[in-house]
Amino acid sequence: MSGAAKQFGKVAVLMGGISAEREISLKSGAAIFASLQSQGVDAHALDVAPGNIDALFQGGFDRAFVALHGRWGEDGVVQGAMQSINLPYTGSGVLGCALAMDKVRSKQVWQANGLPTAAYKVLRSQDDLTGTIDELGLPLFLKPNLEGSSVGVGKVTSAAELVDVWQRTAEFGDEVLAEQFIAGPELTVAILGERALPVIRLQTDNEFYDFDAKYQSNDTQYHCPAGLSDVQEASIRALALEAFRQLDCSGWGRVDIMLDADDNPQLLEVNTVPGMTDHSLVPMAAAAIGLSFDQLVVNILEATL
Repeated sequence: MSGAAKQFGKVAVLMGGISAEREISLKSGAAIFASLQSQGVDAHALDVAPGNIDALFQGGFDRAFVALHGRWGEDGVVQGAMQSINLPYTGSGVLGCALAMDKVRSKQVWQANGLPTAAYKVLRSQDDLTGTIDELGLPLFLKPNLEGSSVGVGKVTSAAELVDVWQRTAEFGDEVLAEQFIAGPELTVAILGERALPVIRLQTDNEFYDFDAKYQSNDTQYHCPAGLSDVQEASIRALALEAFRQLDCSGWGRVDIMLDADDNPQLLEVNTVPGMTDHSLVPMAAAAIGLSFDQLVVNILEATL
């Protein structure tokens, strides 16, 4: 083991978990684990869940690389458990993870601080559907408040569809976010340490950038450079970094943004443990500044030292 690798000690790579994003997490974790091992780091892959978290606490680990997506792994729960035993881990702390996982609370923080985000309404029961179309217009999106990777997201294009789409979305949680449709392109900004990486513009033939477009389709196009002016690129990167900080996020992550019809950015959400698969966006943005996947992984882990 090289001296650089030795400084990390014994590293647990946490993957799998219990969320709807389990399969993606296993792919992210496997890529990170292979990268660390290839660089001589004493890395150990752990498929962790609430029932077997003892494997993490009793394994004599010096730090953890969190590759868990979604609930329990990305929402501050496992971060709190590690903090309680003083085990360093990658990415945001308890509050940052909890806020970023909660789309409604993210929006409330941004609105309170004057940052732009698409108009929305919180739906907790079928009764709340009344007036939603009047407030937000059509089409609109319904999203589970506490899921990622576009799991459970539905597009409503007519009043007749509203109840059916809401019922499908509500299967993923009691709180559903109804969000105004933004017609412009979708952008994403990776955050690494104190730096916002180059903007990526996403282009898909699907109705929106859904689970298939993110992880399965080979037709999704990623543009980096994103085709923005220098001023707009700088402005959007600054907005993403500010949105990330306002949710008390740290280490690394990704901020998703839409451009509206007037080319004004509207914040969608922050991911505190973004995907690290072959379709993932953070490695793509890192490559744009000359960082290989291996270098990116070590860079993220170094923040735990």
